[in-house]
Amino acid sequence: MRFNLRLIINILGLLWVLNGTFMLLCIPISLYYNDGDWYALVLAGFITLAAGAIAWWIGHSKEPGQLKKRDGYLIVTFGWLTMSIFGTLPFLISGEISGFTNAFFETLSGFTTTGASILNDIELMGRGILFWRSLTQWIGGMGIIVLTVAILPILGIGGMQLFIAEAPGVTPDKLKPRITDTAKRLWLVYVLLTVIELLLLWVGGMSFYDAANHALTTMATGGFSTKQASVAYFTSPFIQYVIIVFMFLAGTNFTVTYFAMHGKFKKVWENEEFRYYLKFTIGFVIIVSLVVWSVTGNDFERSFRDSLFQLVSVITTTGYITADYTSWTPFVTIIIFMFMFVGASAGSTAGGVKIVRHIILLKNSILELKRQIHPSAIMPVRLNKKAVTSQITYNIMAFMIIYFMIFVAGTLLMAALGNDFMTSMGAVATSLGNIGPGIGSVGPLDNFAHLSDPAKWLLSFLMLLGRLELFTVLILFAPHFWSKH
Repeated sequence: MRFNLRLIINILGLLWVLNGTFMLLCIPISLYYNDGDWYALVLAGFITLAAGAIAWWIGHSKEPGQLKKRDGYLIVTFGWLTMSIFGTLPFLISGEISGFTNAFFETLSGFTTTGASILNDIELMGRGILFWRSLTQWIGGMGIIVLTVAILPILGIGGMQLFIAEAPGVTPDKLKPRITDTAKRLWLVYVLLTVIELLLLWVGGMSFYDAANHALTTMATGGFSTKQASVAYFTSPFIQYVIIVFMFLAGTNFTVTYFAMHGKFKKVWENEEFRYYLKFTIGFVIIVSLVVWSVTGNDFERSFRDSLFQLVSVITTTGYITADYTSWTPFVTIIIFMFMFVGASAGSTAGGVKIVRHIILLKNSILELKRQIHPSAIMPVRLNKKAVTSQITYNIMAFMIIYFMIFVAGTLLMAALGNDFMTSMGAVATSLGNIGPGIGSVGPLDNFAHLSDPAKWLLSFLMLLGRLELFTVLILFAPHFWSKH
């Protein structure tokens, strides 16, 4: 058989069990706040758990066989899709979101950590359901697949294929020889930073509930908030600076953060992508701060804070809002739109293109000029003082070309569906980059509720493409993927 179907069903079942378990964790919150939605979480949780248990039992085998790379692609893509489908149940059963299209859009936006929303009255939602909404981002942030990889030994198989499928191309360095050990350490860092941010936000004046939700969605670089006005609702500079720091950390390669936690700061600074990430952000924050200061009339600290917050929010693809950046002159709007195509670090929870791809592409372009003068010279692209193989360079070039082709095609389709030019570009760029707010009628002061159902389905597909870095999804449409050879 071309695919190990039993094993695929078995692992999907495990994912659904985990999904259902997280739903049930929201029940105490619903009961504590007496919002009346606990029954929806109970029913949705047990439906998901039952489906997962049945699938796990059907696929269970004493000799599971080898997990192949093609199996990994199917598990990751269908894992994200099916978890999002089950994830709509709390919204639909409770009636908090009407219509499957809207519920699926909101849920997939959560699991892909995009943060694009169709909700117009967030404060009116039940606390338990709202916490589930935040949890979808936290689960999707590091990747439910990586979590599963950490416990795959229970099934008697290894998880390298899943790790590759979730982050094809440029992948984070392994912290330990075994991929399961790597996954566990990454999740440990993820959980620890989430707890630290929660405590700091709570100390800073947020309610414990709001602090928990924002900690979950910050570390996931997701951007779902418990307030319709997003982080702009919280005017405390301390709260905003805390979120800025943790957005930046969430956009940093988690292996780099792991080294920093162990005092290996030399390794942190030796990471070329981190240096570019830091310098690039600082450089543009200075430029934008000066512009904002000159046009808004705010004091410099406020201008600096708003500029820093919005640029870090966009480059890390978090999508929180503290100000309407589209009102900061067309020059600043263009800079922020450009940031939507940058992305933060590989090996982080951020979406987007990723800085490391831009670095390698830039270096290769410079070397290509030198090769024109010295055609016989061997000049490999180097990253972190190590030569990058031509295969990786070609992969990145293909990724960039396909990424921008999808952006153009998506923009044309959105325009064909009746949306104006700015909205079409903004919606596609923010969905493909998993950012959240865009420009046009999906800007920071608006949301995606007014878009037509076909537009929401198109953007949902782009969210999935962006979260799984194109190839994992697109390869399923290739005839040779399904061939017997």
